[in-house]
Amino acid sequence: MNVDKIYLVGFMASGKSTVGRVLAARLRWRFEDVDHLIEVREKTTVAEVFSKQGEPYFRAAEREILALLQPLRHVVIATGGGTFADPDNRTAINRDGASVWIDVPLTELVSRIPLDGRRPLAADRAALERLFAARVDTYRLAHLRVNASRSSASVVAERILEAVHTMPGSIVP
Repeated sequence: MNVDKIYLVGFMASGKSTVGRVLAARLRWRFEDVDHLIEVREKTTVAEVFSKQGEPYFRAAEREILALLQPLRHVVIATGGGTFADPDNRTAINRDGASVWIDVPLTELVSRIPLDGRRPLAADRAALERLFAARVDTYRLAHLRVNASRSSASVVAERILEAVHTMPGSIVP
């Protein structure tokens, strides 16, 4: 595998966007955030897209954004929490670059998730726990897993660099 692109996957609030910015800066690569690109395209927030158009519409937009990002190289991409759960997205991601699961325990994630409506799938705690349990099985299908519990973004970025560096074909410095 030619590792010239890194996809960060994991549950909401795991730090994909924050770590992605740090990692991209460290590599001197471009950084892209799937949720942010959807917000720019739709001219509204992810929460509003979920509320007004629904999750199926959002997931279709997510697939379209991923397709637009496919030709890019030397880029770190922060995916949405559910992006990697879709089998077609997961296949495309795993073929296109190195997928890295930023693993954070649910108890820690819950303390990071604001209850202000910005995370539409986090409104119900029991549903959130079920969603986490279902998604963890798909996150395990990432090329690499990095423990990010109680760690700063820079520490997690360094762990990712160390892990990716050991992958065959890695061009990561």
